[in-house]
Amino acid sequence: MNLVLTGSSTGIGRALAERLIAQGHRVWGLARSLQADFVVRHPGSFQASRCDVGNWLQIANAADEVAAAWGQIDGLITCAGVQGEIGRTLAADPANWDATIRANLDGTFHSLRAFAPHLAKAPRRAKVVCFSGGGAAKGRAQFSAYAAAKAGIVRLVETIAEEERGRPLDINAVAPGAINTRLTEEILKLGPDVVGAAEFAAAQKQKASGGAPLDRVFGLVEWLLSPASDGISGRLLSAQWDDWAGLAAQRDALAKSDLYTLRRVTPPGSAPR
Repeated sequence: MNLVLTGSSTGIGRALAERLIAQGHRVWGLARSLQADFVVRHPGSFQASRCDVGNWLQIANAADEVAAAWGQIDGLITCAGVQGEIGRTLAADPANWDATIRANLDGTFHSLRAFAPHLAKAPRRAKVVCFSGGGAAKGRAQFSAYAAAKAGIVRLVETIAEEERGRPLDINAVAPGAINTRLTEEILKLGPDVVGAAEFAAAQKQKASGGAPLDRVFGLVEWLLSPASDGISGRLLSAQWDDWAGLAAQRDALAKSDLYTLRRVTPPGSAPR
């Protein structure tokens, strides 16, 4: 497959690029930093553009560049993101809070919007995988901007899946789990006074244990890109905890349910939504 991957210069994005290339895919990586060394290491399999996904003009130009070079784009993976503003919400810096939303939520939307016309021309069912993250499904003290953006990504995925129902496109969100990345290092560096005692302790434990396995993340992404997941769309799937490989057998029932979505939990007899 010809796959576009945002956030390909570091962390999960770089590791995922390595894995996809090893599986025989061609990857075009988008990141704010240069990736010339990675291009040299993977001639013909990896190409890159320097791009801030939070800037619409930059991502739109990158999409045109990729389409002109490849002609065919089969899938998009949005992995770019930053933790951004950390601390008590009602004391947050508004500019930094806005920038965090822009990098995570706007960056995901910009990527989806820019590549949508090209994905619509894919010869088979197009695949989109959007990375969500910590705080998407529950409150996360001290990380309101990041959590709000990640929850927004999930709702964006659900909405697009509903709008594009009946078209040859599957779009899903992935919760990767507690993977050791630069985000973990940021939390440890800032300390408990900034990130909160619970977040700091969790990061310490995660660092010491080695974090959640990346293989589960790779497996879920590869499954979502494959024909095995055709027709499964608009879901938030946990790489570490969900039996995602078994969802194909429940395809029809899943489409009629709210499983793996963000919904209100209500007492018996009240409105379901």
